[in-house]
Amino acid sequence: MMQKKFVKNLALILFLNLLVKPIWIFGIDLKVQNVVGPEEYGFYTAIFSFSYLFYILLDLGITNFNNRNIAQNAQLLRKHLAGIGTLKVLLGVFYAVIIILFGYLWGYRGRELYILMWVGFNQFLLSFILYLRSNISGLLLFKTDSFLSVLDRVLMIFIVGVLVWTTILGIRFSIEWFVYSQTLAYIITIAIAITAVLRKSGRLKFHWNPAFFIVIIRRSLPFALLALLMSFYNRIDPVLIKKLIPGDLGDYQAGVYAQAFRLLDAGQNFALLFSVLLLPIFSKMIKDGKSINNIVRLSSSILITGSLIIAITSSFFASDIMNLMYHPFENETATQFSMRIQQSSIILSILMFSFVAISSNYIFGTLLTANKSMKSLNLIALMSLILNVVVNLLLIPSFMAVGSAWASLIAQSSSAIIQLWVVLKIFRMKADYLLVFKFLTLILLLAGLGYGIKNYFDLYWLSSMIMMLGAGLIISFGIRLFDIRGLISILKSDEM
Repeated sequence: MMQKKFVKNLALILFLNLLVKPIWIFGIDLKVQNVVGPEEYGFYTAIFSFSYLFYILLDLGITNFNNRNIAQNAQLLRKHLAGIGTLKVLLGVFYAVIIILFGYLWGYRGRELYILMWVGFNQFLLSFILYLRSNISGLLLFKTDSFLSVLDRVLMIFIVGVLVWTTILGIRFSIEWFVYSQTLAYIITIAIAITAVLRKSGRLKFHWNPAFFIVIIRRSLPFALLALLMSFYNRIDPVLIKKLIPGDLGDYQAGVYAQAFRLLDAGQNFALLFSVLLLPIFSKMIKDGKSINNIVRLSSSILITGSLIIAITSSFFASDIMNLMYHPFENETATQFSMRIQQSSIILSILMFSFVAISSNYIFGTLLTANKSMKSLNLIALMSLILNVVVNLLLIPSFMAVGSAWASLIAQSSSAIIQLWVVLKIFRMKADYLLVFKFLTLILLLAGLGYGIKNYFDLYWLSSMIMMLGAGLIISFGIRLFDIRGLISILKSDEM
């Protein structure tokens, strides 16, 4: 039973990521920003986001295509692994040329180009890791994939942790060391991932086969266009902030945006785990002609409920969260620090509601991908990109990083609504008005509770936030958004 496989492996991958990712986000990545400062971290964020805009050139949609293809045709693993592995290396060379060329044309010079080259190399390594994992998850080996999903972060926690939390190596930490550490962690992860894949495929050699490359690229292009459009409207915000706001202020505003975006990125990483599990499962169920209604409802109730609880709670305690995470930098006055925290708090409140829309996109967008409804997805992504850029151009000059946060929310929400409508139409599914009513009930009750806690209870903010998160879970169980009996019955099922 696919629902049982989904629930069991979702529990494993969530456990591992909840164990590792918070340490990385709050113990390492946050420490890095606090050590190097908002301008320096904003400089890195803008360049990283620029490199990500061209990430699709490393992949051309091959990873998603391969995941779906191996899930439906496992016997092709050995043949495709050798050919696609060679193709990935060639794409890496092409990507390197493009990002340096466009980086130069965009105005990057000196240190900017140097960091761009290293970050680009890391993007290539990450792309190769994700491709190797697509073979493993395509074979429905979710346990192995779950461990690989956190391995690079575990290694980075150790390497960067030694650099920022100790003086063993006697170096002054900088963004360059942060980038080098990622490189080493990715290389080790690739070595282990290749070993895991070869255990299933057997020994193979990279080989030059232009005809095979052309076939794979043609079959992957619809996935490639989607990934290109999504990477632009998901990652273009810091790039536009740096470009539209002149001088050091642009780096500073990108850094303020990054302060809040860090938590959205953490949420996105967990939502992505659903997509990783759902794509091969949806693909196989569609091929076998099985109904996907139950698993769509199950995944939606879990992920969207969780994102709503986090978004509403974050909006009430955004300022407290930012004050906890960040501290004044050298030569920063109390007034400047207060203004920085206030701005990043507003951005956090806006971005965490984007997280709700992103969660929806990871479910319904994945379903459309599994169904090969690429034309619809690409049109939606193009519309979202245009909307995001236009709103950014209108709002950044006046509202700076806060305007960019609004652009993200508008684009992501529009995409989520249209994707849902397309899914209902293609799969001839009836709108679940009861589920919508339950979501609205959760929103109203939790928002009312948050208002009451903030205005009528004299509690320490962290205690209040934990109380609100707990209340959100209790409400969800009470109105059966989280159906315990349903989950238990799925886990007890002997069907696979």
